[in-house]
Amino acid sequence: MRRCYLHCLSLSMILLVMACTPADQAADTRPNILLVVADDLGWTDIGSYGGEIDTPHLDTLAQQGVKFTDFHVSVSCSPTRSMLLSGNDNHVAGLGNMGELMTDNQRGQPGYEGHLNDRVASLAEVLRDGGYRTYMAGKWHLGHEEGSLPFDRGFERSFSMLVGGASHWADMLGILPMDDPATYSMDGKHLESLPADFYSSKSYADFLMDAIRENLSDRRPFLAYLAFTAVHDPVHVPEPWLSKYRGKYDDGYEALKTTRWQAAKEIGVVPQSAEQPDRHPMTRPWDELSAEERAVEVRGMEVYAGMLDAMDYHYGRVVDFLKDIGEYDNTVIIFLSDNGANPWYSDEYPEANSSEFRNQFDFSLENIGNPGSNYAYGIGFASGSGGPLDKFKMTVGEGGIRTPVLISGPGIMTGQQSNAFAYVWDIMPTILEIAGVEYPAEFQGRKVETPRGRSMMGLLDGTLEAIYGEEEYVGGEMGDGKWMRKGDYKAVVVAKPYGAATWHLFNVVEDPGETRDLSAEMPEMLEELKAAWDRYAEDVGVVASQG
Repeated sequence: MRRCYLHCLSLSMILLVMACTPADQAADTRPNILLVVADDLGWTDIGSYGGEIDTPHLDTLAQQGVKFTDFHVSVSCSPTRSMLLSGNDNHVAGLGNMGELMTDNQRGQPGYEGHLNDRVASLAEVLRDGGYRTYMAGKWHLGHEEGSLPFDRGFERSFSMLVGGASHWADMLGILPMDDPATYSMDGKHLESLPADFYSSKSYADFLMDAIRENLSDRRPFLAYLAFTAVHDPVHVPEPWLSKYRGKYDDGYEALKTTRWQAAKEIGVVPQSAEQPDRHPMTRPWDELSAEERAVEVRGMEVYAGMLDAMDYHYGRVVDFLKDIGEYDNTVIIFLSDNGANPWYSDEYPEANSSEFRNQFDFSLENIGNPGSNYAYGIGFASGSGGPLDKFKMTVGEGGIRTPVLISGPGIMTGQQSNAFAYVWDIMPTILEIAGVEYPAEFQGRKVETPRGRSMMGLLDGTLEAIYGEEEYVGGEMGDGKWMRKGDYKAVVVAKPYGAATWHLFNVVEDPGETRDLSAEMPEMLEELKAAWDRYAEDVGVVASQG
């Protein structure tokens, strides 16, 4: 009788536990989110935007979802990432300027904390509290110290490079003295070393897949943030990609830009009437380079192409993994870059010419791409990577702030192109709508700023053609570069040394290469956008840099 009583009691307890288990945990069918960010990717580098580099997995993503042609970000890494993970302006979220470039008058000012601040709740924090598992692998660049690491901002598992750029091998060599050796963290703790077989794209993909696999049995949806450090310099890649593109770029960066401009028009990501931008005056004509200079330039671009090819391969491994575990069909995949291609050579980084720093590297032509090299491919091929767009990273030209964006998954149209304007702060509200999670008015006992971004879901399911009206303003700023958009028009100040530091006006829908300044023809529009920019700067708390 006692045995029967215990048996019945045990069964009752099991049924009680089952009854008390939240239904959404037992069978939560909300979509997973795979958020993939490339680092310093040029607008036409991938095939679906006109590139010749092999990117079959990303091209498949474009075919299976929606491709955006008028999506914008900030001019560099951390400001973009702060908006991506907060849904707010970078001056509100703490990265009004990159920490490495912060001027004395900016340090300590609100919005210039140099890390993701407490005025916002992060995407990971909000989704974690909404029932999602949260994982991250790759570049963080939103805080170096414990307390501001990915683990501290909502990622349950994380393996992250904390700085702006570093070697893609296990040696942890930084690209500038202040970040050498580069810092990494895992689950909220700094790492002293990396595995001997570390290669960034492979290792980040491996970690993310392992993290997802660990918790599959709880049947909760997940956010998986795969923040590749490719294709950020230094250009590094193992075989077979190291040799794959030899001879591909012997015609030089001017020829590449022309080829990409033509391909972008053929694909239809820019209008047929789009004019090709002139060669940037800081770029030396290809025919004026010596044979030795050309060899170095070409080798850098060959390795860069191999890096992107390898990144696509490792992204593809993650996709295959999702298929193997039965989660692919219930996963929304979002791919973008944080800004345009990098125009700097490795010796242009702050203090990178010091002999003590340089003596760590082998700068020989033969070593480019291998461990111990430190090569950034420079302004010529950065211009080429932008194809029909003018300029590059660190500028508010379209080549600096317009990025590829591909989104696919359940509830999203297939094989479509959207020419609607959208901004990086729109990604988080989009994900929250997909996840059925609301951004809180308060988080962990503090008030947080309401996101400025808007959900792009109407663009993804075909119910909307635009999320910003023709009379609305969206703008940005960093490092004295300024831009303000209204409809098809963009007022812009490209700071020195890459621009004249004066206002210009372009119709960037008809003229994405910003080849025809409309300031004289439309002075009222220019003044209207300048006034809108002044209001924006006051609203978000822009502090002009004083170097």
